[in-house]
Amino acid sequence: MDVFSDLIRGVRAHGSLFGSSTLSPPWALHFVDRAPLTLCTVLTGAGWIVPEHGLPEPLRARETIILRGPATFTFVDEVGTRAEPIACGEHCATPEQGGTRHRLGWHDPGQEAGDGRAATTLIVGAYPVRSEISRRLLDALPVVLRANTGGTSDAVLDHLAAEVAVDTPGQQVVLDRLLDWMLVCTLREWFDRPGGEAPAWWAAQRDPVVGDALRLLHAEPAAPWTVTVLAERTGVARSTLAKRFADQVGEPPLTYLTRWRMTLAADLLVEQETATVADIARTVGYSDPFGFSAAFKRVRGVNPSEFRRTATTAAPAAERPV
Repeated sequence: MDVFSDLIRGVRAHGSLFGSSTLSPPWALHFVDRAPLTLCTVLTGAGWIVPEHGLPEPLRARETIILRGPATFTFVDEVGTRAEPIACGEHCATPEQGGTRHRLGWHDPGQEAGDGRAATTLIVGAYPVRSEISRRLLDALPVVLRANTGGTSDAVLDHLAAEVAVDTPGQQVVLDRLLDWMLVCTLREWFDRPGGEAPAWWAAQRDPVVGDALRLLHAEPAAPWTVTVLAERTGVARSTLAKRFADQVGEPPLTYLTRWRMTLAADLLVEQETATVADIARTVGYSDPFGFSAAFKRVRGVNPSEFRRTATTAAPAAERPV
C-alpha cells in the first residue's frame, strides 16, 4: 500500500453531495454545506469561484478546482454579480440529510443565455471526510487547488460529459465513481506539477529505498519494526536508511511510524466502539496498553479514552467513519 492510496481510501463520493447545473447568466451559487473537500468542474461555459476568505479564481470550460473546507464559497458568472445565491445545502441535500441527489435546473447544454453567451454547465461533488487517515491528506492541500488542463483528467471529463447528458438507471453510482476518479487524477497531477510544493511523502514514495520503506510501514503498521529490520527489508545499511528517510520525509522512520499508528488508532477508537484501549493498542502494534496510551497522548494531545469520548459525542452515529 503506497502512502497516497492509504490516505485517500476514505475519501469516497458514496453518500456525498452531487449536483450538476446548466446556468444562464446572471447567476450565483452559494455553497454553504462546508464540506471538507469539494470538487468543481465546468464542462461548458465559464465562471468564477469566490472563496469565503480568498481571491476570485476564474474557472473555464474543462477546468477543475478543488476547495478545502470548512469555509463556504460562491460560484458566479461574473465577479460582483448580484443574482440571488442558491444555497447548495438546500437544493442538493444528500439522502442522509433528508434530501435527494438530483440535477439543478438541467437544460440543453447547447442552450445560450438571453444575451448570446453560452450557458455554463457545472459539476460539483462534495466529499464528507470523517476519517483521521484522510485528514492527513487534507492537511497537505491548499484552500484552493487548481488542476492543470489536459493529462489523465481529460478522459474523465469526457465520461462525465457523456453521463450527465442522459438520465439512465444507475447514473448516480456511475457519477460517484467518475468523481472519485476525477479527484484522484486531479490530486496526482497537482502534486506532480513543476515547481509545486507537494508533501514530502509524495516525492519520497518514488525513491527506491525510502519508497520501499514507506510501503512496508503502511502495509504492516503493527509489525515490530526497528530501523535495522526496516533497513534489511529494503536492502540497505541501517545508517543509509535512517539518513535517507529523514532527509526525504522530514522525520526518522520510527517517528513516522508512531504518528501513522496513532492516526490508525484514532479511527479505530471511533469505529470500534466495543473494542478496549488494549484491543486497539494490539491492533496497531503495541503489546502494552500503557505504552500505547502514552504514545497516543504525546502525538494527539489527549489520551485514547478522552479522544474516543470527545469524538463520539461530537459526531452522531450516522456520521461516524465506516
